[in-house]
Amino acid sequence: MNIQELTPDNFDDLTSAEHTNLLVIDFYGPNCPNCEIFAAAAPSLLKELEGDPVTILKCDAYNHPELARKFALFGVPTFILMYKGKVLGKMSQYRGFDFWLSVVREHLPEHGKKTP
Repeated sequence: MNIQELTPDNFDDLTSAEHTNLLVIDFYGPNCPNCEIFAAAAPSLLKELEGDPVTILKCDAYNHPELARKFALFGVPTFILMYKGKVLGKMSQYRGFDFWLSVVREHLPEHGKKTP
């Protein structure tokens, strides 16, 4: 699973209602220690989500403040969860591997959840 960079130019294409995967948008910023902790954990998190209907997008909130304002962000990292073009929820801060993974899995489309 690859992480794609989200920008104002590709926002509509990457977040349209046509997508059937859960979208997790990682709004991050430079010199953000918690963002760096998430970035270090991302490869392991992606491995855990392999096969699940989820797409991870990254957006630099400082380079694209218009997108940060669109989601009323108050800090980074913030993770926006979207499905079929609609916002399902928001996670502020990275609160650790297990918490992040459980929130993402809780929002997966039912038809795509892996069974344990």
